[in-house]
Amino acid sequence: MPAEAKVAKVEASTSQPASAPLTERQEARRRRILHASAQLASRGGFDAVQMREVAESSQVALGTLYRYFPSKIHLLVATMQDQLEHMHGTLRKKPPQGATAAERVAETLMRAFRALQREPHLADAMVRALTFADRSVSPEVDQVSRQTTVIILDAMGLENPTPEQLSAVRVIEHTWHSALITWLSGRASIAQVKIDIETVCRLIDLTDPEARA
Repeated sequence: MPAEAKVAKVEASTSQPASAPLTERQEARRRRILHASAQLASRGGFDAVQMREVAESSQVALGTLYRYFPSKIHLLVATMQDQLEHMHGTLRKKPPQGATAAERVAETLMRAFRALQREPHLADAMVRALTFADRSVSPEVDQVSRQTTVIILDAMGLENPTPEQLSAVRVIEHTWHSALITWLSGRASIAQVKIDIETVCRLIDLTDPEARA
């Protein structure tokens, strides 16, 4: 069962009703908007992402942009989900090589972290948006969480994760996002982030039924 199907099955009872799929033209427009958002954030961070400039750069009307993304926070959180999806594709081309699930997840998250490290302004803008997000941004925030879960489950390589293992995945997600915040604010070094990620990933081994047998 693909990781996406696992997550969908687990979250089916709590997910938002599916919206109508975008047409090819609408999807292309959305891609341009997300690309423009990432480019502006990469150059100047959170404050550089202004909706009017995003509209001009992506060649869409300002009103159209607001129909896709009601605010800058919605846009930047969606940008984070898009960046994670791109990272996931890269990770799939070169899977982690750790001997255990915990090692593979730690390697995967550190590779994703280093990708964000190469674009610190973009990382800061996306994480700030995620921090500022209120209930109106819940669908976008859920997509970020779902994408992170899929990345971790793929690294674990499990066909049928148990509820206990999924709980461990959620704790790992929280730690990874917290590590991003502390690093971006200058309160943690890369070395400390690596230690924290490796430590929390050991939860995977603790929830492995075979390891406890």
